[in-house]
Amino acid sequence: MPVNICINTIKGDFIMAKIPEPVQHISALIDQAHEARQEQPRPHLGCSGLGHHCDRWLWLSFRWAVVEQFQGRILRLFRRGHLEEPQIISDLRAIGIDIDGSQERVDFGSHVSGSVDGVIHNGVPTAENTKHLAEFKTHSKKSFDDLKKGVQASKPMHYVQMQVYMLGLKLKRALYVAVCKDDDRLHTERIHFDIDVAKKAVARGKRIALSDRLPEPCSGASKAWYLCKFCAAYKFCHENEPTKQGNCRTCAHATAKADSTWRCERHNSENIPLDYQRTGCDSHVIHPDLVPYKRKEAESEWEAIYIINGKEVLNGESGYSGQEIIANPDQCASGGGDKLREAFNGRFIG
Repeated sequence: MPVNICINTIKGDFIMAKIPEPVQHISALIDQAHEARQEQPRPHLGCSGLGHHCDRWLWLSFRWAVVEQFQGRILRLFRRGHLEEPQIISDLRAIGIDIDGSQERVDFGSHVSGSVDGVIHNGVPTAENTKHLAEFKTHSKKSFDDLKKGVQASKPMHYVQMQVYMLGLKLKRALYVAVCKDDDRLHTERIHFDIDVAKKAVARGKRIALSDRLPEPCSGASKAWYLCKFCAAYKFCHENEPTKQGNCRTCAHATAKADSTWRCERHNSENIPLDYQRTGCDSHVIHPDLVPYKRKEAESEWEAIYIINGKEVLNGESGYSGQEIIANPDQCASGGGDKLREAFNGRFIG
C-alpha cells in the first residue's frame, strides 16, 4: 500500500508540526463543527448559479477546480435560510395558499439541473387559479431594502433562477418571498415568465458545462473590481495560483458528456462514478488551464511535462500524479524526497 509522505520544506528537511493552541471559546468550537462538515461540491451545474455574471467562475466551480470554503458563521447563515423555508410555507398555507414544498427537481440535461423550493397550485391573492413557482430567500437588512427596486433589478441571479425553474416546470408565474433576517419584514413579488431569458440561461449553462477549456474572464474583470475581490477564484485569476484540487474533473483525461456523465479517456470509462470523481487516480494529469506552468508534450500521450521552477516535471503514471504536484509542486520540481518516495512507494500529500 502506498505511504503518504508530507514534507514541509523545499529542501526535503523533516520538521515537527507545530502544536496548535487550544480553542476554548464555545462559539469558535461551534463554527469549527460546521466547517468540519461542509457539504462537498455539487455534482451538477445548479440552476441557482445560471445568472452569475462570470462564465469562468461557473466553469471552475463545476469542475471542482476552485472549491469555496465557508467560515462557520456563514454556514450557520445558510442553515438559517434553510430553516426559514418551512416557516414560509406554513405562513402561505395559513392564508389559504395550496403549496407543495417537496422541492421538485428540474433537469435540462448536459449537467444543468436544480431543485425548486415549492410549487403553488392555487390560492395566490389576485391570481387564485394560477399555478406558481415558489422561491424563498432570506436577506440582510441592506439586501432586503434594495428589493424595493424589484427582484429583476436588485437580485438578477434570483430572477434568472426563477425563469429557469419556470421553464423546467412549464409555469408562467412565480411567487418570490423574501424575509429580512434583521426584523422579519416580508417582501413578496409575482414574477412573469420570460422564455427568452430562461432559454438563454439554460443554453449558457450547457455550453459552460460541456466546454473542455477555461472560459475567458468576464467583461470588466480586474484585480480592483469588487466582484473579483470577493470571488473565491481571485488568486487563481489574478495571482496565477494553481488549482488546489486533485480530482477527476481537474484531470486532462476527463470529459463532461451531454448525457450528464463524465468520461475518462485514459481508462476508457464511459461513466465515472461520483465518489471516484472526487478523488481521482494516479493517472491524474492536471488540466493545462488550471496551472500557470508551461507545458511540454511527453513521450506518452497520457502524460505531460510541466516546467516548475525551471525544472521539467513529468506528470502521469511514470512520474508524479497530478495530486502530488498540486500538493507540493516545489518538492516535485526539486526531487529532494524522491528516494524516500520510491523506497516506500509513497506519495507527496503536502
